[in-house]
Amino acid sequence: MLGGGANKLSHVREFIAIGENLHTTRVLSKKGKRFHVDGGKEYLSYVDSLGSEGELLIPEEAKSGQDYDQGRIKHIKIALQMCMGEFGDEESGVSYLLAAIRRQEQAEADFLDINVDEYSLDQREREDAMEWLTAFVLANSDLPVAIDSSATSVIEVGLAVCARESKPMQSPLLNSASLERLDVLDLAADYGARVIATASGDSGMPTDSSSRLENLARMMNAVSDCGIESGDVFLDPLIFPIAVDGDYGNHVLETIAALRSEYGDSVHITGGFSNVSFGLPERKLINLVFLDLARRAGANSGIIDPVALSAEVQQGLDRGSRSFLLAKNVLSGDDRDCSEYLKAWRKKELVSL
Repeated sequence: MLGGGANKLSHVREFIAIGENLHTTRVLSKKGKRFHVDGGKEYLSYVDSLGSEGELLIPEEAKSGQDYDQGRIKHIKIALQMCMGEFGDEESGVSYLLAAIRRQEQAEADFLDINVDEYSLDQREREDAMEWLTAFVLANSDLPVAIDSSATSVIEVGLAVCARESKPMQSPLLNSASLERLDVLDLAADYGARVIATASGDSGMPTDSSSRLENLARMMNAVSDCGIESGDVFLDPLIFPIAVDGDYGNHVLETIAALRSEYGDSVHITGGFSNVSFGLPERKLINLVFLDLARRAGANSGIIDPVALSAEVQQGLDRGSRSFLLAKNVLSGDDRDCSEYLKAWRKKELVSL
């Protein structure tokens, strides 16, 4: 939906998109357009890296677990398992992952975020998966990678691959450091990585903008102590589902504005924008509107689906439309229980912008 000139983001900082579509958490629904059944076999359709129609046959061994039983297909995980020799048909897995890389490149992602945390419960297997996937991405893309894991050892494996396969102007991004995980800052310094520093506290999540700012100020001191330049830092205020608490949106927007006021353009401000819409219908609409609000508050980066939230989509956002305003009211806390938004959704009045 195109808006007038006042809607344009031309006055807002250049945006750094950290593409999240190589996460083993990524899910496609059996109710979606890409899923189909033919001859009793289940497939996911996709466009391969050469622009041709492709199909990923879902192995029988992958059709287990609560997610699959509830109609959620962890497609990146399945493709990676194929590539790692778990289900055979490595060629199909490679083709599928290449397509995921190309789509993000074509959507002008700046980083490709790699997360294998749901590949396996076994940490050694996750380390092996991170090693393989990082090397694969670096061999097939000129974009730098973000190494993303809840386990420090898995992050170190990814950074080591980056050091081994290094290319000019491809410093990796470490995702992420926090007050409860300061040791990874030494890894960032040792490997020359840029770093996402989150607002997580010593032993828990922040509860408001003040606690976010306090935690991030301490993170900036820790980053400086490790010799990491502020220009290599991406501050993440932590975005939580707005359906849980109507104040969560304002907490983040207030934090972003205060960070930009405090640090000027010396740091990047990012966040996992898809988190905000968990539990709500028309998630893309909520994500897009919150990204717009955050950019206007001072954010210049995001861990996002760069295809769904491409620069073209962001520029075409109509900030005067009813759908935008309904989503904005949810995110600002004016529609605290999301009742007006949900009412419009039930009446099919929401337009995916």
